[in-house]
Amino acid sequence: MIDKIQQQAKEKMQKSIEALQADLAKLRTGRAHPSLLEHVHVDYYGSSVPLSQVGNISVENARMLTITIWEKALVQDVEKAILKSGLGLNPSTAGMVIRIPLPPLTEERRKELVKGVNASGEMSKVAVRNARKDAKKELSRLLKDKEISEDDERRAESILQKSTDEAIANVEKVLAEKEKDLMEI
Repeated sequence: MIDKIQQQAKEKMQKSIEALQADLAKLRTGRAHPSLLEHVHVDYYGSSVPLSQVGNISVENARMLTITIWEKALVQDVEKAILKSGLGLNPSTAGMVIRIPLPPLTEERRKELVKGVNASGEMSKVAVRNARKDAKKELSRLLKDKEISEDDERRAESILQKSTDEAIANVEKVLAEKEKDLMEI
């Protein structure tokens, strides 16, 4: 029973770290990366589909993404979807290929992005601590119902605290990497 509670807490902590990484992957760091366009959807014959399903996204160089569209009729729709995405990108079309130059980030914008990254990191840390709190509540309930002993509860809480410390260290590591990436020119 204790192992199950600890495992569930670890899984919740890991999911919050993965959510943070996914959130940070969407941030534009000034370098071209296909994941920048992951959340862009295109209207494809009445249904909204991810951009990756209507064309091939590739990195031409450090500051240029290219999208090779598979159907000529979709070129205009893809261009509109990129403009509406809120990423501040200006695509240029040449036949079936759309090129997206990534302008360099200003120092002020970099600092704003770092603040946002730190706020996301803090939310992840709160999620990790909430997972620990929920597990502790469950352990307390088991102790109250006399399903476990006080020693078992203390041991489990100690292990839980180690897991929490590891998860928060992972969050800090992810944040440090992203901050370094953002501040690089």
